[in-house]
Amino acid sequence: MGTFGIFSKEKKETLDKGLEKTKESVFKKLSRVVVGKSKVDDEVLDKLEEVLISSDVGVNTTLKIIERIEERVSHSKYLGTDELNNILKEEIALLLEENNAEEIDLSFSSNNGPYVIMVVGVNGVGKTTTIGKLAYQFKNSGKKVYLGAADTFRAAAVDQLTIWADRVGVPIVKQKMGSDPASVAYDALSSAKVNNADIVIIDTAGRLHNKVNLMNELGKIKKVMQKVIPDAPHEILLILDGSTGQNAFEQVKQFTNVTDVTALALTKLDGTAKGGVAIGISDQFKIPVKYIGIGEGLEDLQIFNKKEFVDSLFSK
Repeated sequence: MGTFGIFSKEKKETLDKGLEKTKESVFKKLSRVVVGKSKVDDEVLDKLEEVLISSDVGVNTTLKIIERIEERVSHSKYLGTDELNNILKEEIALLLEENNAEEIDLSFSSNNGPYVIMVVGVNGVGKTTTIGKLAYQFKNSGKKVYLGAADTFRAAAVDQLTIWADRVGVPIVKQKMGSDPASVAYDALSSAKVNNADIVIIDTAGRLHNKVNLMNELGKIKKVMQKVIPDAPHEILLILDGSTGQNAFEQVKQFTNVTDVTALALTKLDGTAKGGVAIGISDQFKIPVKYIGIGEGLEDLQIFNKKEFVDSLFSK
């Protein structure tokens, strides 16, 4: 099955460890909610609302969860606070399933050549590291991978991606700093197609201060890539730093305004208590969270398995 295959015991342990800070924070807050209370009443729900918002679940998603729990309480006036964890777990799991129900497809089939993933995201979110880890795991899954260094506005971006390409052992197509990003993408796809690659991952510049320029640049890259592979890119993956909490929500809004984001990756969840952001982003945007980063290791980038995520978040 390869690295992205079955959710193994090792992956489960890694996920549990990666969510430790979030779990500790949430359970501490939940324990304070129920102190001195025997049943779920309005006061408990008000405090629960504060817990969810402070855990970066987001206001809209929090209100949705609270409304659902209120509905359950109305049918069972004496719902005990000892049941609150299970109720909350059930409602979050249902919410994730409803809003992000499609299965993650890793077949990467394209009729016209390699499957093309265009990666977007602001600087500092872990974009280059995520690309490197993706390349590693795809390669371990038996895929032939090419990288394209189209973030030509920062010398460090090209250098970092080159280091990752060397580390993973995959080809990289690059040009000198300041080159036309679309030209790099064109060369990367052309080379990958000639060499029968399965996947091409194209890095792009992470600038949001001028949205018009970014939109034009991404539009040009897409248009030029389609000269080589007509249906490219097959995926536009937005990388977000999970530790930034609500700022991650804002970045999704900004990037979806300038390009057609089709999938999300949340990084650095292991270093933060803001893992609740995965719940809110999954609910608020009709874009699947596809990957989560929960550690420094090459295999610590995981497919976002909704059921396992919720199970891990609520495991004691």
